[in-house]
Amino acid sequence: MALRSCRFTVYVAFQFTIVLLGNSTFATPGGGSPNVLSLLQPYDFLYYSGVRAYYSENWAKAAELLEKSIVTKDSLFRVRRQCHDECVAAGRGAFNNLDSEEGSMWDLWALDWVQQRAECLRFCIGRAVTRVGQLPVSSDIDYEFGTRNPYNFLQVTYYKLEKLQKAASAAHTYFVANPSHLEMRNNIEKYRRMKGVNEEAFQDREAEKEKHWALYDAALQYEASSDWVQAAKKWKACVNETLQQTEECRIQCEVASQRLPEDRGVDSVNGVFEKAAALALSLLSCRQACVTQVSTRPGRISAQEDYLPTQLEHLHIAQFKAGDISGAVQTLRSLLLFYPADKDSLDNLQLYYETLGGDKESQVTQPEQEIVKYVSRSLQEKKLLYFGMENLDFSFTDPDLWTPEDVVPESLREIWSIFCFNVRAEKEKTNEKMKEGEQQEEVDDSGFFSGGSVPQVGVTITMDDEVLNGTNRVVLDGVMTKKECDRILQLAEVAASAGDGYRGRRSVHTPHETFEGLTVLRAVKLAQEGLVNQSDARLLHELGERVRVLLHSYFRSPSRLIISFTHLVCRSAIAGDQEGRLDLSHPVHVDNCLLEPETKQCWREPPAFIHRDLSAILYLNDNFDGGELFFTNRDAKTVTARVKPSCGRLVGFSSGPVNPHGVTAVTSGRRCALGLWFTKEKLYRDMEREEAEALWAADGHSVVKKDEEEAEGSGTTARNARSQAPKEKSRGRDRVMGGKDEL
Repeated sequence: MALRSCRFTVYVAFQFTIVLLGNSTFATPGGGSPNVLSLLQPYDFLYYSGVRAYYSENWAKAAELLEKSIVTKDSLFRVRRQCHDECVAAGRGAFNNLDSEEGSMWDLWALDWVQQRAECLRFCIGRAVTRVGQLPVSSDIDYEFGTRNPYNFLQVTYYKLEKLQKAASAAHTYFVANPSHLEMRNNIEKYRRMKGVNEEAFQDREAEKEKHWALYDAALQYEASSDWVQAAKKWKACVNETLQQTEECRIQCEVASQRLPEDRGVDSVNGVFEKAAALALSLLSCRQACVTQVSTRPGRISAQEDYLPTQLEHLHIAQFKAGDISGAVQTLRSLLLFYPADKDSLDNLQLYYETLGGDKESQVTQPEQEIVKYVSRSLQEKKLLYFGMENLDFSFTDPDLWTPEDVVPESLREIWSIFCFNVRAEKEKTNEKMKEGEQQEEVDDSGFFSGGSVPQVGVTITMDDEVLNGTNRVVLDGVMTKKECDRILQLAEVAASAGDGYRGRRSVHTPHETFEGLTVLRAVKLAQEGLVNQSDARLLHELGERVRVLLHSYFRSPSRLIISFTHLVCRSAIAGDQEGRLDLSHPVHVDNCLLEPETKQCWREPPAFIHRDLSAILYLNDNFDGGELFFTNRDAKTVTARVKPSCGRLVGFSSGPVNPHGVTAVTSGRRCALGLWFTKEKLYRDMEREEAEALWAADGHSVVKKDEEEAEGSGTTARNARSQAPKEKSRGRDRVMGGKDEL
């Protein structure tokens, strides 16, 4: 048996390659039914056909095809899984002969084994899926289904067909994976008030694929109520479901059709081996990526780091507090497979031993075998992948933080260790804060420190952090004169266009208000055409600089503060459409991350404006009802402060998760304000302002930037790893261009 074990490791990639080669070609449905219509059609074709019917307003056909694309995709995945199970035993006789064969005969038996498996899979899948249906789909289709976009189309389609229950179900399913889609949020609120729509409609149709997340959240809730028995049960179920979902994903990697790598101009013999190696490594990489896929919540881009180890950590604590010490020992031993030198885990294990006393049997409890298998298999795959990186120019991103250093080749170790050090250091700091009892909500790593001077005569501090019950918040009065407010209001009356910055929609957040906006660049261009007063356009520009100087000083910014975007915004209540309003003018949100009120987390990733550091709103009037700015805790429900608008009143606050905020409904009149956002990075400066300044310069006018030299010359204070590393990582991922927002 030792011979087979040794050589099995060598041939594991070879086996994967043959399986892939069996699925890389145009598979023939040999032995399948001659009736092609009984076979599964390509779900990407069904989806595109449904979308075409949608845009042709053929609603019945669109609903039929879109639903069929969803069902067909699920059926295809089930067929692959069933065929995998059927073909597990294929070639078993040849595999068993590997114990007694040596030399070239061993190679032939290995080839026979993997070929039989590949032929079995090809034959099995061919009985249920058309040739075209077996081809790999494009990355665009993967994205469409990954973001649940078919349900977006279905929501409108069923609404047009007056099937409101189904429309509500599709809307809810889409919204679960797109929680920042405010228009869909409003649609769901409408459905809840419609006759014929009951609460059963608001079920996630994709929930079966996300059971591990439902269990994860349920376990956290039981923990919060100190029900440790139920928490332990839920964490145990969550671990098992996570392992099951990971295994399902890995099987799909093996059975799904793959594209052959492109030739690299080498001779035919070496080209075959190169393709074989590339296919094998691609499969291994796909399997490793299942960790990321399973640990990413619907609607999230970033995976939850250490997802499975985190569950084990929660589980052993819950088991201990529920009195199941032997179970806690087994779980903790499983956790130590990931981090064998973790001091806290070793200390806890010693505590459990002392609690057990003379129970020697429990003290020698072994880790959960499924976890042992999981870790061992993952390490074997990582070794092959890192070998491919070092010797075959293969690209691989390790999804795990727990990978041991000795798995990584020395030539790659330096880069790998720097990345892991930064991520682990951030996690350790977070854990330390939690141990010290600090509330995550109260930590502001923006680098701002409120309480500085106000360098403008006549400007007064009306509300500070203490009055506003928060961190890095301020209300300043006297920033504008009444005459200046009137000038900008007149400019908005003449120049603001409906839905400016929002593709012409009357309001980005609510159907009960109209929305108008004006940017500095648009104002300058209108002034050049003689449609608005030149001095008013210049005042709009100057106000941004005025606010920048005030907030740079008050928040004692350690580095240069740069205007990222300026937007003059007016919202007007629609007459006759205000009765029974339950919505907000702008729902609670955070400016530079995606707020998740249920878990009180805020995800620093697009489509949030991750580059924003400081936010401000400068009010122009108060002759309207509603429209108050309010701050909340991360639950988006507990209001901590309210600010009533008035001419010349400025509200400034750091853009991060310590300052969730929203705007109450404007129920009558017209509310106008100037929204401004600031960044510390020049990369994200407001290009439209620069273009406006260039237009003025071309006309022979200069633009004065107050305290610009002073701001640039101020020293920068080094930030700790917690505040610096994540920002650099997030911002490097995707630059937000031309983004619009308002307060």
